[in-house]
Amino acid sequence: MGRADLWVALTDGGGGLEGFCRQNFNRPDLVLVLDLYHPAGHLGQLAKALRPAAGAAAAGQAEQWCRLLKEAVGAVTLAVLREWAWPARQSAALGQQRRATEEHFGNDVHRLGHPGHVAEGWHIGSGVVESACKAVVGQRLKGAGRRWGEGGAHALCHVRALYRSEEGQWEAFWQRRPREPTAVQQLN
Repeated sequence: MGRADLWVALTDGGGGLEGFCRQNFNRPDLVLVLDLYHPAGHLGQLAKALRPAAGAAAAGQAEQWCRLLKEAVGAVTLAVLREWAWPARQSAALGQQRRATEEHFGNDVHRLGHPGHVAEGWHIGSGVVESACKAVVGQRLKGAGRRWGEGGAHALCHVRALYRSEEGQWEAFWQRRPREPTAVQQLN
């Protein structure tokens, strides 16, 4: 990782993940990307609150907002939502969902640069990574009768990731020679 020109952290909307990434991958070039499907879920809930009795209309509205989110940056989507011609009389559910959606977008707008990320060829959905974790780790750890302590699971994850990584990595790891311990003399 140290040789990479740029580090990208793609996360879902879980609380604390941005702080975790900044603390553990503290580089000035770290790019934080929020999984597209997290804000898209908020837009879907907002559309349902706007048109609770019209399922197809709500789905169509959500699709339009999600397309805007994917084709424009999050700040544009947030501005559109703030300037939307909302009904003069709103249900409590709609008002609550509007506030929640605007708060989520406001907090994460710096991680919602999806058009630029797509142009760079980056993933904007964490499903690929989640699926890889399930395949690489879950298949090995979650077999019938398997029980793991934290230390054993941690060690196994490292070995499993090595085994499933680039061709030749597994063999190269086992063929390397351990370093001789440095001789230390006690001075009187």
